[in-house]
Amino acid sequence: MLPLMSKVAASILLSASTIFNPTTPKTLSFDASAYVTVNNQIRVAVQKNSDVPVQIVLRDKSNEVLYRQVVGKNEAKYAVKLNVDDLADGQYELEVKSSEGSIRKQLKLSSTPAQVSNRVIAMQ
Repeated sequence: MLPLMSKVAASILLSASTIFNPTTPKTLSFDASAYVTVNNQIRVAVQKNSDVPVQIVLRDKSNEVLYRQVVGKNEAKYAVKLNVDDLADGQYELEVKSSEGSIRKQLKLSSTPAQVSNRVIAMQ
């Protein structure tokens, strides 16, 4: 039987654009993607084109850092799954940044009851 409450992570693209420092070029030497898996984990992948170190940071609405990982300058690709089951409902921010700029995604975690179907099947 399905549990009555399940943690649902919804990625709200409030800030889908890349934030740049005005003194740097308009493109970053890395790309990042993030999505929610069927196991209620956030999968983050980073692919770099240069030797610039990149940081992955997950913050709560109070700006407290909950997760931080540095992707070293010699790593071209990096992927991680973040388990969000133990986090409280609310707003979170996922940021992937380097000295060139950053990519930010807003996340909203919420517990919602599973939908139960009240369907009756009668056979004669």
